Amino acid sequence: MHLKVGNKFGDRLILAAVIALAIAWIAPLVWVFALSFKPDEFLAQRTDVMLSPPFTLKNYLNILGTSQVFGWTINSLIVACTQTLATLLLASLAGYGFARTEFRGKNVLFFIVLAGLAVPEQAIIVPLHAMFADLQMHNTYSALVLPRLALPFGVFLMTQYFKAIPKDIEEAAMLDNASRLKIFFRVILPLSIPAQATLGIFTFLNAWNDYLWPLVSASNPEMYTLTLGLASTQTNFAQSEGLGFLMAQAVFASLPVFIVYLFFQKYIVAAVSGKTVR
Repeated sequence: MHLKVGNKFGDRLILAAVIALAIAWIAPLVWVFALSFKPDEFLAQRTDVMLSPPFTLKNYLNILGTSQVFGWTINSLIVACTQTLATLLLASLAGYGFARTEFRGKNVLFFIVLAGLAVPEQAIIVPLHAMFADLQMHNTYSALVLPRLALPFGVFLMTQYFKAIPKDIEEAAMLDNASRLKIFFRVILPLSIPAQATLGIFTFLNAWNDYLWPLVSASNPEMYTLTLGLASTQTNFAQSEGLGFLMAQAVFASLPVFIVYLFFQKYIVAAVSGKTVR
């Protein structure tokens, strides 16, 4: 009896902690969303009133009124979608190779891939810039996409996921004289949809929010991504004089990511729990 009471108290304590963490995580998002509908003149005086008037759509109309904002959005979609699809293909092929094939230097090569996780992005910006400048590829979609395709985390994730798939499935397909490539695309790849969705969402999120490399590579405003383009419209006093417009920019730039996560969240949960999505 005492054990059951203790278990209930522990469960309630954990639930209370989870709720408190959820509130702490959601509160800044609600604050940003609410302030995006406030006039800049009002926010110059106070920012502690979120749910009471005045409200305005002027901040969003100012964003849509920027002539190049839709071009920047298209650039971000092209870069993020291309990078996501290419990363999924390359990481899956590499992960399957590490998980299921044997070749000389496999362990050393996998260690080098994992070592890439320890290399900060800022450490390779200068050589990347010099390399693409020599190739005259700056201000192109290729320059914005190619440096981000080498994703060690993706290779590691897919390798571990493929290792967890029973080999009996592949052996049965080999008895039917199926090639290794055919087994990968028709048997193994469909089983890895949860991991693919998880990697795809993280890749899309990183590509959409990427600011440093587009800032270095894209000097032509027509090649700006949305994050870089919106940042270029801010004045030196945006945080004090245009806070509502700044908040509206944050909401506008995050909407596609939120929509993508909304549609694929079940795959993330399945990947974390190790279950298969039906």
